[in-house]
Amino acid sequence: MKLRLKLIGYFAFLAVFAFASLYHNQSLAQDKSTKAKAIKENTKTAAKSDTVLATFIEIGAARCIPCKAMQPIMKEIASEYKGQVRVVFYDVWTPQGKIDGMRYNIRVIPTQVFLDKNGKEYFRHEGYFPKEELIKVLKMQGVK
Repeated sequence: MKLRLKLIGYFAFLAVFAFASLYHNQSLAQDKSTKAKAIKENTKTAAKSDTVLATFIEIGAARCIPCKAMQPIMKEIASEYKGQVRVVFYDVWTPQGKIDGMRYNIRVIPTQVFLDKNGKEYFRHEGYFPKEELIKVLKMQGVK
């Protein structure tokens, strides 16, 4: 009798585990589908413009120390090259920023992605990026 109860308990546990696992896999598939749709929609809006020669995308986090060091550089680039360069910041520690990070396949933060006026990536850098070096990359697209 004890063996029978143990077997029933064991199979009940397996059934619950299998059901929970199946439910989890279905919710993951739905979550991936939702993220894929969001990525497609956001891809269209990042860089295309008539007047902007380059888009500088900083992918990082508001609380990341090297990312914080990039903040003043981003502000300076945005003001000094206004009209020529669009500066965008994505915080990957937020739900939307995580999606943006996935879109650009980042491996570390901060990562800088540079897009030409057609929205095509032409340069990428990982880690802190000194302003002087960053300006050289922008000049590759005719920024003055």
